[in-house]
Amino acid sequence: MYPEDRVAPMRQELVDLGFSEWRQADQVERDLPASKGVTLVVVNSICGCSASTARPGIALALKLGPQPDHLFTVFAGNDVEATQAVRSRMGTEPASSPAVGIFVDGQFHAIIHRKDIQVSDPEEVAALIQGAVAAARAG
Repeated sequence: MYPEDRVAPMRQELVDLGFSEWRQADQVERDLPASKGVTLVVVNSICGCSASTARPGIALALKLGPQPDHLFTVFAGNDVEATQAVRSRMGTEPASSPAVGIFVDGQFHAIIHRKDIQVSDPEEVAALIQGAVAAARAG
């Protein structure tokens, strides 16, 4: 577990964008199945690619749209139970952080893995997210 004072600013970046935080598994189990429409779930991370590409790319995607209906986040390494609950809803996808999951009516639809994020710049990450949200909206 990382010291909270180190992760607090990284958490706040997403909260400032409108994300609600899940810190416990019961929050995931309550909110995700009830989320109608498109839900964007960010598995936040202290990893360098989170700071340099993931969070800026997420911010850009939200600025440009299309907009998801719900925004949630967990912090890998700190919100352990909540992160595990999110990952358990992503089927057989390997654990990845940072990662961006797309859910439709509470059901897993797509994921953008760390391997895709760390080789991209923020604009490319934004485009990945925009494409995933648009595809989820299209059905």
